[in-house]
Amino acid sequence: MTSRIAVIVGIDLYEHYKRLYGCVNDANSVKSVLERHDDGSLNFECKLLTGSSQTNPITKFQLRDSLSQLFMANVDYALFYFAGHGDITATDTYLLTSDSRRSDDGISLTEILQMANDAAKKIRSRNRAIVLDCCYSGSAGTPPVTGELALLSQGLTILTASTAEQYSTEQDGRGLFTSLFVDALTGSAASITGHITFGSIYAHVDQSLGKLGQRPVFKTNVHEFVPIRTVRAPIALADLKRIAEFFPSDEYPFPLNPSFEPEVKGRGPGMPPPDPRNTEKFRILQAYNRINLVVPVDAPHMWHAAMEYKSCKLTPLGMHYRRLVQNGRI
Repeated sequence: MTSRIAVIVGIDLYEHYKRLYGCVNDANSVKSVLERHDDGSLNFECKLLTGSSQTNPITKFQLRDSLSQLFMANVDYALFYFAGHGDITATDTYLLTSDSRRSDDGISLTEILQMANDAAKKIRSRNRAIVLDCCYSGSAGTPPVTGELALLSQGLTILTASTAEQYSTEQDGRGLFTSLFVDALTGSAASITGHITFGSIYAHVDQSLGKLGQRPVFKTNVHEFVPIRTVRAPIALADLKRIAEFFPSDEYPFPLNPSFEPEVKGRGPGMPPPDPRNTEKFRILQAYNRINLVVPVDAPHMWHAAMEYKSCKLTPLGMHYRRLVQNGRI
């Protein structure tokens, strides 16, 4: 039984507002990537609410009840995703449902924030996340009465498509923000260990959108980033853990010679033959090189460093992971 749950909402149908066309697709995409880790194991148990036609509208009461159940559940992680219309008044920002007749006829972000904060007081969901792909969503977590002061309880993270003053853009029938969000969850925001956190997701979205036009907003109050999805790591964990063995210090140059290269081709007279013990180490060192943990010293490639009796050294990123391994953090 999973201890992670998500309410995922996409609304295209609006009875009194302009119809949207990409929100249901966005919600389905988010559900698809969130419900399983890359290896197929269960991640989030997802409740999908989509309003695409007159036969399945999403009402304000339906959404409010789903949010109440989500944030009051006794789980490790509760996540809310919304794609649809957002609107703003002088006093608050609102998520609009299919039956909303005017700006303040939806569910206010202040009310949603209160639900999420109340959950922390009652020690329900330990980690909570609100992800919004709608116009003016950047005001989430900053009620108008507080000015610039955000009110986030411990364990709460908010990620939005745009600032409090901006529209949320659709592109090719999908929300631009959600396309990047799904891309990040698929693996573009993964660490070397294969973990994806809201910190890495924001970095991916922020870099992808650039500094002009629509800007994402990220607010959080957490002691540590908890991975929300895991994908296949670019290097085996057992191999990564050997980095402190190969490099006893950050500045240590690992000496190479032709016995590390498994291929016989290119060897000059008198060069030592491949040594299986060294070729296995070289396999791992080359894997480090591919993910920017190690670089050859005074040589264009690792092969040249080995064949020319040179060495390889840690990059700043490699030093970081060496320390993590040394300190038992990996």
